[in-house]
Parts: sequence; structure tokens; C-alpha cells
Amino acid sequence: MNNLVESSKVYDKYTSTGRHSGFQIDLYHSGLDEHKHLSAVEHSALLGKVHNQKITWQTKWERELLKHKQQSKEENARSRTTKAQAKLKQIEKTLEHTLSINDAIDWEPLKHKDIFYWSPNNKPSINHLKFRKSDGYPETTTLIKKKENPLESEFFTKIGFFQKLFGKEENIKTEQQEKFDMAVASVEANNEEINIGNIERETELKAKQKLWDIEKTKFENAQSTHNTKIESLKAQYNRKDTTAILEYCEMVLNNSEYPDNFPKEFDLQYNEKNGMLLIDYQLPSIDEIPKINNVRYVKSRDEVEEKTLSQSAHAKLYDTVIYQISLRTLHELFEADLINALTSVNLNGFVTATNPATGHKETNCIISVQAMKETFEAINLEGIVKNKSYKECFKSIKGVGSSKLSTMTAVKPLLELNKSDKRFRDHYEVADGLNNDVNIAAMHWEDFEHLVREIFQKEFSGNGGEVKVTQASADGGVDAIAFDPDPIRGGKIVIQAKRYTNVVGVAAVRDLYGTVMNEGATKGILVTTSDFGPDSYDFAKDKPITLLSGSNLLHLLEKHGHNAKIDIKEAKRILKEDML
Repeated sequence: MNNLVESSKVYDKYTSTGRHSGFQIDLYHSGLDEHKHLSAVEHSALLGKVHNQKITWQTKWERELLKHKQQSKEENARSRTTKAQAKLKQIEKTLEHTLSINDAIDWEPLKHKDIFYWSPNNKPSINHLKFRKSDGYPETTTLIKKKENPLESEFFTKIGFFQKLFGKEENIKTEQQEKFDMAVASVEANNEEINIGNIERETELKAKQKLWDIEKTKFENAQSTHNTKIESLKAQYNRKDTTAILEYCEMVLNNSEYPDNFPKEFDLQYNEKNGMLLIDYQLPSIDEIPKINNVRYVKSRDEVEEKTLSQSAHAKLYDTVIYQISLRTLHELFEADLINALTSVNLNGFVTATNPATGHKETNCIISVQAMKETFEAINLEGIVKNKSYKECFKSIKGVGSSKLSTMTAVKPLLELNKSDKRFRDHYEVADGLNNDVNIAAMHWEDFEHLVREIFQKEFSGNGGEVKVTQASADGGVDAIAFDPDPIRGGKIVIQAKRYTNVVGVAAVRDLYGTVMNEGATKGILVTTSDFGPDSYDFAKDKPITLLSGSNLLHLLEKHGHNAKIDIKEAKRILKEDML
């Protein structure tokens, strides 16, 4: 308070007749911008008035501060309301936002076109470059000019008549010569210092310019390398290179603007044979969807009160956002697909959050959709936005999700490819070496596994499937894994190959079923060169297991143009001889 009050010195007060009538003082309150002139007969009374005036001002100032504080809180509440409603509006327009944007990648802005500028005062590192509009040297130096030698006329003046008469001429000439010589010596010494200084300046400047040239070369080389990579990626993409297509799609998704607190994580896989892109997409949890829609200041309680969406309204908003994200992702990828590399996109949406039903943090797939490009592009998304029929649109393209996505109810992905299995190993071809004389029941067990992989690869390749052979050591009961992209019967399929000469018992079938469960596979296939007993077929009934006997295998080989034979008796004899 005291630093807000300024006062003059106490000075005497006089009447018009010159009689001393007391004392007076001038006060000023800078916060209230109020002036006050006080006077009193007695000095002590004046000090009392000053004290009372300060208390009056302090009370008034505190009321002003409280009023300002309340206004500040009210303004803050209004500002927070504006921001909260803006966030909600942004969320509600998740799909609409992208419709006015061309999602195709523009390659030119990805290139580095900055003009080089670097100050030698900075650490000489490519990481400390600064960019300006000019690429001229950051500094120059001006050499100091040397001084001219003094003129003799300034020192050797004409000797007067009387000076000559009294014999002072020689002394004067000597004195003038000495002064001239000293002046010349001083100039020469100074010029020598200037010359040394100029040499040092030139040397320093040349060193800086050399360093500058080195850094510029580094910068231009790095820029050229980057721009060459961009051109190379563009060319590879236009040639429909698989790696380039994946990188391009990743750039498209990374360019998509979402609120900062939304996760931007995804895994992509592309099948060049059928043009299918598979995305495992991390979706925001319901906790990452804003719920505050109004903030107000309650003056009577001097409190800021937040009003939020009801639980049901918040859950409904969340469901709407998730449907919009799925449609938006499909739209952005298809719109950006200028080379028609994508025939379809399979999107699996995952959420990591605390499941309200269990109280545990879980990661669940809550939506899955597979859309054909031609079908999706026929949808009028502007009409969908206008009618807010996001869920209906999602369902119309056969999207899968629970009735309330906010419950985090897990759904089975329409297609789930996991090609990162470290058990996979290189394979080799066997089938071309088959003929009617080859007894596959007697071939080496490893050759038989690769034969099974090869024949199933041909079986699944018609719709873009893939089969991989696992490591022989510690294979966990898996000889091969098939990835079938068919949206109805497809998924991950575990294959076991049994080159047996005896009937396969039910224990092997039970083991396969356990493996299917452990692997999270959709199906298991047990292939043998022999046959299965009745108990094996009985156990496999009503389970996701297919049993292929030797005769089934020969039929499958014949279907794909290969002939062989299975002779169990001969195989037993051959295998026995090999053991001896």
C-alpha cells in the first residue's frame, strides 16, 4: 500500500494576511489515481489525517483489487468456456475437418530448400546452422589504412634574418631535422602495427571464410542427399514399390491433424498381391475425449465451477468420434492413393484404457472394418457429416463394433496379420522335384515340412494369403503359419506337418487344439502322410481344426499340378534302413 501513496513534504499554511495558520500536505494514490490535499492547525493532527486517509484509500484499493480479481476470474472462466467449447467443436468435426483437405502427399514441400547462413561464432556443427535470406559471408573486415609520412614543409620552416645573424641557423636546422625524423619514425612504427593488425585480420577472416565454406558444403551435401531421397521415394512409390507404399501411407496418416492428446500410433502391412492395406490403429480412450463444456465464476462463493457433459452424453460423443476416426482414416488413405495401389483397407482400432467392467488396464480391439476402395469412394461423406450418420455409415460397410464403444468391449478383428513372428525361417521349394515314384511318407522330415508350406502357399495365394515355415527348434508345436486375408474364413492358421507311418493318435490333435488357443489363431490344420483314428476325428468335431490324411494331401498336391505317392509299407522299410 505504502508504495502506491506518494506525498509531498509537510509545509506551512498562511492566511491571506500572512499569519501562520497551520500545516498542509499533498497526497497521491497511483493505483486509484486520486489526489488529496490535507491541512490542520496542529502538525500532529495533520499526521492523523494522513493516517486516516491512507486507511480509507487502502480499504478502497482492496475493494478494487477484489473487484479486479473477480473480473479476472470471470474473464478466465469465460476464456476457459470458449476454449472448452472450441475443443468439443473440433472433436465433433473430426470427419468434416478432412473433407476440405487434399490428403495426397505433395513431394515438393518435403524437400529442403533453405538458403545457407552460418555464423562462425556458433559451434561449427551442422546442427547449429542458421538460415537467412542471403548466403553471403556472415561478416567482412575493413583493413586499416596506413598513415602517410609527414611532409618536410611542415617541419623545415624558413629561418629568419636575425636567427642567422646571431648564428642559430645550424641549431634550428638540427632541431627541425630531429623533429622530422621522430615524426617519420613514429609514423613508420604505427604503420608497422597497422600492417601486423591487418595481416591478423586477413588471416582470421580467411580462416572464418574457409570454415564457412566447409559448413556450407556440409549443408548443401546434406540438403542434396535429403532431396535425392525424396525424389527416390517418389519414384519408388510411382513404381508401386511395397516399401515406398507403406512409407507413403504412413506419411498420409502422420499428416492427419488430431488433438495433441490423441495417440498417433499405428502399424501398417501391405499385401502387394491383392492391394490390401492392414492397419492396427491406436484410438483415443474415452478419458482423452474432453467433457468440460462450460466454466463459470460463482461470485457468492468466490469459486470457479466446471460444468461437464453427462456420462451418457460423453459416452455418445466418444462413440461418434471413434466412428468418425475410422471413416476419416479410410477416406484419407483412399484419397491420397493416386497410383491406385490400394484396392482395400482393413482397419483394426485398438484402445488402451482401464476397462470399467474389470478395473484393469487393457488393450482391446473395439472396431474392425474392411472397405473396398471403389465401394467407399461412392459414399457421400458430406451427406454423412450433414446427417451425422457416422455409425450408420460404418455399419453399412460391414464395420464391426459393440453397440457402445465406450464400454471397451473387445471384438475380433476381421483380419489380423502378425508377420513379426521371430520363429519364421527361410524356406525352399520341394514340389517341383516330385513325381509318381517319390514316396513322400519316406522323405526327410524337414523336406516334408517345406512341401506342406509350399502346397498351402499355393492354396492360399489365390486371395493374397501367405504361409511361413517356423524354426525346427523350439517351434512350440507349430511347423508353419498361414495368414489368410479372407474376411470371412481368414486370419491366422496354425499348420502342423506329421510325416507318420502310423495312425495319428488323439493326443496330437489335442496338442494342436491347445496350440491354436495359445497362438490366438482362427484355425488349426494337421497334415499327415498316414491317417487319423476315430477318436481323433471325434475330438476335432465342432472345433476349429481340419485333419488332412495322406490321401487328402495327395489330392491337394494333384490340385496344384504335382504327383507323388504314399506307400506306408515301403516308407517303414526305408526309414528303418536309414536308422541302421
